[in-house]
Order: sequence, then C-alpha cells, then structure tokens
Amino acid sequence: MAARRRRARRGEIDIRKTLRRSMSTGGVPVRPALKSRAPHRPDLVLLCDLSSSVAGFSRFTILLMQAMAGQFRRVRVFGFVNVCDELTDTVLSAPPGSDLSSAFDDTARMTRWHRNSDYGSALLDFTDRYLEAVGPRTTVLILGDARSNNTDPHVEALRVVVERARQVVFLNPEPPRQWGTGDSVAHLYGEVVDMHECANAKQLREFVGRLPV
Repeated sequence: MAARRRRARRGEIDIRKTLRRSMSTGGVPVRPALKSRAPHRPDLVLLCDLSSSVAGFSRFTILLMQAMAGQFRRVRVFGFVNVCDELTDTVLSAPPGSDLSSAFDDTARMTRWHRNSDYGSALLDFTDRYLEAVGPRTTVLILGDARSNNTDPHVEALRVVVERARQVVFLNPEPPRQWGTGDSVAHLYGEVVDMHECANAKQLREFVGRLPV
C-alpha cells in the first residue's frame, strides 16, 4: 500500500518549474517538474464480530490493522456481539503485537439482553451511535461470519453505512458455499456490499493489498 501511495503522489506537471529547468537546456523541457500532491490517506473503520464463533479471526485482523495504522489518516475500531462498543483507544494505544485478549474477551458492553450474535441489532446500534465515524474517505471493513441466530438482519442499516462510506467490504471466514445456509444472512448482505472469503493470513494479505489508497 505504501508503495502504491508513493506512486500516486506524483502529481501533474508544474509549468513554472519546468520552464525554469528548460533554461539550462536551450528551452527544451528535458526533465518536466511535477507538482507535489498532499498525501491522501484514507480513513478506516473496523466493525468486528467478537462473539465466540469468530473472535479469533476478528482478533487477528485487528492486530494486523493495528500494525498498519500509519497507512491511514484515521482508524476507528468497534467490536460487537449484538450491540457495538468502541475499542479504538485500547487497540491503537497498545504496542504492536500486544496481547489484547482481555479487551476482546470483555464483551459485556457488546451485548444487550442476551449474549448471542445479532448482526441486525449491531448494525442498527452502529448507525444510531457511531455513524459520524463514516464519511466519503472511509473504508469500512466488517469482519464476521454473518450468522445472526435467525434475527432480523436489518439490511437497511447496512445500506445507510454504504451511502456514507467510500467503500464497505465484508470479510467472511466461511467459504461462499456456506453463505445463506442455516442462520447465515451473508447472502443478503452480499447483495449490498462486496463480500470476500477471508479465512487465513494469505487471503487477508491479498485483500489488504487491494485496499484503495
């Protein structure tokens, strides 16, 4: 990502500088001068299912993004089971590679009434309390298996996020053949956002390399 961003910073030709340079070559612009562009770093929002079934996948992804935080203008991290809790300060203030298990295991503020995952409820809570985190420069990554225990998926809440964000991507550790089976609502969310299978470090690295810069 950093290499792509360096290439993107090469701006348009600076006419004045190019003309000044050409004076030493008989008026021929041998070496055009380029305008410097201000670095454009995207914002990143992570929305992570920390229920027991996929907590390991979410934790690994959070730690990777923690190490990459400098590539983004702003990073915000939210965990959820059936409601959301912001984990940004906990994640970004810790040294890279720190054991954040205790923070991820404390799901009391990510649950309401019960301890089962409920994606629809979590999305409604996110749009109600944290929608200001999302803007036209924001890439939103949703991490989880989209298994919602037969509750209302509230696809309309996901659409609200999509309308505000630059990009919304769902990373699902389950293979596509399982999307929409049982209590999975992955097929419904997949109609609204790009959904990718992401079950190992190789797939995650490949996806991160394609993030917009």
